[in-house]
Amino acid sequence: MTANLSDLRHMRHALALAERALGAVAPNPAVGCVIVSREDHVAGRGWTGRGGRPHAEAVALEQAGAAARGATAYVTLEPCAHHGRTPPCVNALVEAGVARVVAAVEDPDPRVRGKGFAILRDSGVEVAAGPCAKEAAELNAGFFLRLREGRPLVTLKIAQSLDGKTATAAGESKWITGEAARAYGHLLRARHDAILIGSGTALADDPQLTCRLPGLEDRSPLRVVLDTRLKLNDWSKLAQSAATTPTLVFTTADGGGSLAACGVEVAKIARDARGRPDAAAVLKELGRRGITRLLVEGGATVHATLLDRGLADRLEIFRSPLVLGAAGHDGIDSLASLTLGEAPRFRPVGRRRFGADLLESFARED
Repeated sequence: MTANLSDLRHMRHALALAERALGAVAPNPAVGCVIVSREDHVAGRGWTGRGGRPHAEAVALEQAGAAARGATAYVTLEPCAHHGRTPPCVNALVEAGVARVVAAVEDPDPRVRGKGFAILRDSGVEVAAGPCAKEAAELNAGFFLRLREGRPLVTLKIAQSLDGKTATAAGESKWITGEAARAYGHLLRARHDAILIGSGTALADDPQLTCRLPGLEDRSPLRVVLDTRLKLNDWSKLAQSAATTPTLVFTTADGGGSLAACGVEVAKIARDARGRPDAAAVLKELGRRGITRLLVEGGATVHATLLDRGLADRLEIFRSPLVLGAAGHDGIDSLASLTLGEAPRFRPVGRRRFGADLLESFARED
């Protein structure tokens, strides 16, 4: 059924709600739901709760109450049809007397995949699928990728100068971008399930890797460090705060007792050809743990490895209007010897300004 302008308007509302759940619902998808009465009034709305419960449909139906009878439910993802920690959402929609369900995209989870639509139709509920499908698929690209390949969506975040440098020759990098750009960087952290750096970045910067936006301090993601030889110190900010903000170190070495005593989880992982933690194995393990969205903040070697392996899906590149020169540090290390045809390619998907700084967003070419 072709979507009308009203369907598109309400689905965009539902997508805006779903976006609020990003970074807080893994391994579940981020879903938004809007219940619209027969008089075209919004009777209820909801988005997936922290940790994946309650579901968006349940929240919206509770708000709508009796007004849900005969209403249309706009959902960004096919309503679930399986019993988990909560009953199926399709049952709740049918019992509430909803007359029509408009869903942006089918749920690829094999426990659902079309079953939700079938149950609704068999119960006499009209179903329309497809409005804003592209936007909905992009919103939950990490959830879809984990189901399909067993790994999270990987986004590389790089803050650099006009000439592509992330630090001065002396290693100074803290304030390359301005306050507004840095604040958006913290929002990116809040919207991801985990944040990853290499041991070089951990040692050079001693970062906290937390979200420090007012009101979103509780949205700090799992912190992950690739540390081949376990160089991370137990007095580092990461180790000292591990008791309150989960921290995971992947290594190829034995040991790590002092880090573990601070609350850091130390996990031994397969080596790659250079003896470092194998990037593909790390992503598979994060996927197994339910991580759907991973933000990578450096360093240059980690970025290059993920690009070389075809494991970088998105780029968020902040560009500051300053020049650091050839002695500065690059944001991406040397890639494997490639022809132009073999080089990783990305398409631009967004561009926005933060004061004097420019953020350019890219998605990997399929």
